[in-house]
Amino acid sequence: MKNPAAGAKRILIVEDEPAICQICVRVLTSEGFEVDIAVNGSVAKDMLGKEDYDLCLIDIRTPVMNGKQLYQFIIRKHPKLVNGVMFTTGDVMDGYTERFLELTGRPFILKPFTPDGLRAIVRETLSPMKK
Repeated sequence: MKNPAAGAKRILIVEDEPAICQICVRVLTSEGFEVDIAVNGSVAKDMLGKEDYDLCLIDIRTPVMNGKQLYQFIIRKHPKLVNGVMFTTGDVMDGYTERFLELTGRPFILKPFTPDGLRAIVRETLSPMKK
C-alpha cells in the first residue's frame, strides 16, 4: 500500500458526477489532502482493498453499487474506516434515505454544496478522529 505524504490524510470520493468530483478534488487538495475518485461503490470497494484511506465521502446514489451498499461493505470489511465515512446526496430526502442516514449517525451534506460546506463536513468528520 502506498503511503501518503507525511501527515497528509487520504480521502476517497465516491461520486459519479464529474463536476462534483472536480469541486471535491480542487477544494480538498488545496486543503492538503490526497484525493482519489471512484465512480461507484464497486470501484471504491476495489480501491479500499489496495489503499488506506482516512475518509470516504460517499454519494448515496451511484450506479452499480450504491453508497448504502458500500457502507455495509465498509462495516464488514474495513470497520476501522466507519468513523471516517461521510455521505452526500442530491436526492430529495425520502423516508428511506433519511432513516438510513439517521441509523448510521454519520455526517452528510446535500448537493449542491459549497466549498465551505465541503470543508466543514470534512473537519467535522476528522475532529473525533484526531489522535
